[in-house]
Amino acid sequence: MSTARFLKSAGVRVGDEVVVPAYGDAEAAAAVVMAGARPVFADIDPESYCLDPEAVAAVLTPRTAAVVAVSTFGHPPDLARIVELGRLHGLLVVGPADSVASADEVQQRRSHAGYLGDRLTGVRTPVHHAAHTYQRYVVRVPGNGRPDRDAFAQALRRRGVGCEVPVTTPVHRMPAFRRDVRLPETERAADETLALPVHGPLRRRELQRMVSSCNALGGLLQPAF
Repeated sequence: MSTARFLKSAGVRVGDEVVVPAYGDAEAAAAVVMAGARPVFADIDPESYCLDPEAVAAVLTPRTAAVVAVSTFGHPPDLARIVELGRLHGLLVVGPADSVASADEVQQRRSHAGYLGDRLTGVRTPVHHAAHTYQRYVVRVPGNGRPDRDAFAQALRRRGVGCEVPVTTPVHRMPAFRRDVRLPETERAADETLALPVHGPLRRRELQRMVSSCNALGGLLQPAF
């Protein structure tokens, strides 16, 4: 069942508010709109990139009916704390969907992620979580936000390392969902993050090239204070 249909079937109605993340794709916000409700954006935890339970609590109002807590890049949300918020305030909590990846695929990504996490020093690596499936291996680039991150990405590509900016525009800045809200961790993450490849049968020399390139380039950038 789609998230929109689930929200409707659970009693979410026109005029209700549903808390969603703004960091990631617009799927959750779009589902809320399809259900006839209004998406309300809460900030993220800077380590997991998932909804921060304290930020969720800060945006609750008498009109809040539900919270949609999705995994981000394969890292699960702090569902226990969000469910507790739901219990205290009488809210529906929609958790993350089950992964469609095979166990072998997830194990391969975890192996690549482990290799990178042990060796990368030029970027800030993802936090370890036993349930992380590394749908994307997202690092933070040191320096002064988006300009340095984009220059870092271009330099990596010139060295033969494929990389992508995982979130170019937070959902609350998209025209269809624009809100005048301040989400500092969401916006900082959108400016600093970069996804490195961990999918498929990467050869050891490809992983080594990633490590040596990131570490060399990271040493040229100084974090902003």
